[in-house]
Amino acid sequence: MKAEFVPVDGSETIRFNVLYEKEKYPEDSTEKDIELHAAPATRRHMINFLNAIKNNTKPIADIEQGHISSASCILANLSMDLKRPLIYDPKTRTVLNDPEATALLQREYRGQWNHPHPDTV
Repeated sequence: MKAEFVPVDGSETIRFNVLYEKEKYPEDSTEKDIELHAAPATRRHMINFLNAIKNNTKPIADIEQGHISSASCILANLSMDLKRPLIYDPKTRTVLNDPEATALLQREYRGQWNHPHPDTV
């Protein structure tokens, strides 16, 4: 399968073959709910993470970068659900002038489970 990335700034389109690794990891084909297009990248991130632990180095995708990526996606989805733009303030951990959106940034936990607030840790 082939993929292409078309930059919005008009620069050169990047075309490449998608890597599936089905021959090397045939169990990928039978794994429930696996995203075949993401399995090779996930595998490489895991290997890099384990090597970072072993060598006491930072992984390619460290926790801060993972947080920024995840938070960006969560905010984008929230903005689409609410059908309005959102402006997030990472210092206050709120969506500016939008209590409804801010309330949706965290959920209530079940039973005995709780998530410590960063201000109390």
